[in-house]
Amino acid sequence: MKDNVEAKSVKIALAGNPNSGKTTVFNNLTGGRQHVGNWPGVTVEKKEGTYTHNSHEVTVVDLPGIYSLTAYSLDERIARDFLIREKPDAVVVVIDASNLERNHYLVTQLLELGAKVILDLNMMDMVRSRGVEIDTGKLSAVLDIPVIETVAFRGEGMEELKEAIAKAKAERGDSLKIDYDHDIEGEIEKLQNAVALPGYPSRWVAVKLLEGDAEVLKMVEDTGIAPLVLEAQTRLERHLGYDLETALVERRYAFLSGLVRESTKKRLDLMERLDLSDRIDRVLVNRFLGIPIFLAMMWLVFQLVFTLGAPLAEGIDLLMGWLGEGVSSGIGAVGGPRWLSSLLSDGIIGGVGSVLVFLPNIMLLFLAIAILEASGYMARAAFVMDRLMHALGLHGKSFIPMLLGFGCNIPGIMATRTLESEKDRILTILVNPLMSCSARLPIYVLFAGAFFPRNQGLVIFSLYLMGIILAVVVARIFKGIFFKGEVAPLIMELPPYRLPTIKGVLVHMWERSSLFLRKAGTIIFLGVVLIWFLASLPFGVEYASQESVIGRLGSVFAPLLKPAGFGFWQAGVALSFGILAKEVVVGTLGTLYGVEEAGLTGVIQAQFTALSAYAFMVMALVYIPCIAAIATIKRETNWKWTALAVGYSLVLGWGLAVLIYQIGAFIITLT
Repeated sequence: MKDNVEAKSVKIALAGNPNSGKTTVFNNLTGGRQHVGNWPGVTVEKKEGTYTHNSHEVTVVDLPGIYSLTAYSLDERIARDFLIREKPDAVVVVIDASNLERNHYLVTQLLELGAKVILDLNMMDMVRSRGVEIDTGKLSAVLDIPVIETVAFRGEGMEELKEAIAKAKAERGDSLKIDYDHDIEGEIEKLQNAVALPGYPSRWVAVKLLEGDAEVLKMVEDTGIAPLVLEAQTRLERHLGYDLETALVERRYAFLSGLVRESTKKRLDLMERLDLSDRIDRVLVNRFLGIPIFLAMMWLVFQLVFTLGAPLAEGIDLLMGWLGEGVSSGIGAVGGPRWLSSLLSDGIIGGVGSVLVFLPNIMLLFLAIAILEASGYMARAAFVMDRLMHALGLHGKSFIPMLLGFGCNIPGIMATRTLESEKDRILTILVNPLMSCSARLPIYVLFAGAFFPRNQGLVIFSLYLMGIILAVVVARIFKGIFFKGEVAPLIMELPPYRLPTIKGVLVHMWERSSLFLRKAGTIIFLGVVLIWFLASLPFGVEYASQESVIGRLGSVFAPLLKPAGFGFWQAGVALSFGILAKEVVVGTLGTLYGVEEAGLTGVIQAQFTALSAYAFMVMALVYIPCIAAIATIKRETNWKWTALAVGYSLVLGWGLAVLIYQIGAFIITLT
């Protein structure tokens, strides 16, 4: 009886294709008991979580979203290395049940590897809505694995999945044997007898050698089997008349096609007709309409963000103004020191408050992006942009990290690991900081609201569009200089359209917005305190005057910024401290002038013109990534590429700001 009450440790891996709902399953299983680190030796994020079920302590390792175990990309290598070396007690494979055949390819590869698989048929609500029945009993019997039906976003089937995990055996499962036809099977048998790798199924090793898998060939290079493998590949390709790897893939899909045919039944003749997603895609991914629709969608997002966000921002601004005045009056009433009143009202409340006032706009932007992602449209945006990306020398998949850069450049940079080519990865990393992240939004809202109140959304939309255009142009230039060669075609999944859930959208919005709040409480807070301190030194000098330490620092940069139309020291200081975090630009101005957002609007209207304000926003868009982004670029590449990213963006940002201001000033003089 003692064994029944002692906690049993179970370690499982969670695998699946992108867009299969794997992240939702992971969150449902582990709840708040999660932690994030990095996989050993790489900067790819590693998510782990734990939960307890019927005296079982279960550790869940969330593997990167992958389509196969061929190990072309970094994500695929990480997943395969973990499965082979760590040998988890079970692998829960989450698949989109509405696309059974394609999703099952990863399942067959895991079974060939000898993994103990639990199959999670997710999105079963989509399957039922299409009038399809899946015979899970037959599927389970053919593959000899547990099969669980779930609808993860509703939490349906989670208890059954936990029960299947608890029953998972610690030993490895039996390897799946796919019939690759007589000739290929003969060569597989020869290689099985000729080489063995401890811990790996011999048949799996033989198949991978015939496929020409670089990782497996490297593992057996000391055995002297390479000539035998080459002879087998040559014989088979001569017999088949085409590529052997393609032949092996075709045999797997032939097996999957029969499996799906035997285990599914259509109640209605709905699958013969175009479903709703197909009909919508005829318009949204149309080769002529796709890009205009995408641009119109983005324009609409910005119009809604700033129309709805303005009243909320005004409310926060009034609150911050009242708080600053109250703190200053309170300290004066009790005879507190003047420096403390200045620190709290001018420094902390003025600086941090001038940034927090833009929180509603940022939350609304993240809400809009979360809705577009959850609905399935964002994946189509990458597909729509593929033709243009290819024309400019970028891989179509590069647009996905670039889209993520709208939220924050750091996850956008990290997302480049899904690109198979190292050259494509580096190229996309170099241009990702040109995508206008949410940290720049407070700058845009402040200046566009002050100088372009009637066209605020349109002006900010132009900056986001400029970032995309600059990214593809710079990528084209760098491609010609550093990375010559053909670009691989884009092969990606277009998930079906789904109605976003309120909970899912709000969770995504809060996760991203909370990062902004944490910055306000840490980096921005420390930044504005440092700025206040430097603006108060040397003692006795007028606060935030040109004679202060920070005034002298800004005076060094002012002449360089004069050709761009904002050659005063406060702008130089704001841009310099903006390297810590782009939000600090507004916080710095608020601290230097000792005002909240409403007062800051009046100050910048006195110092900027509409033309110099736009040039300043362009400079803020392009110049030098923030410190965190620079560190991420260094971790993902090396110092050479990091220096290039910093150097070119600084020169480009200054050059564009000068060009815009000088051309604009020239046109104004002519008119």
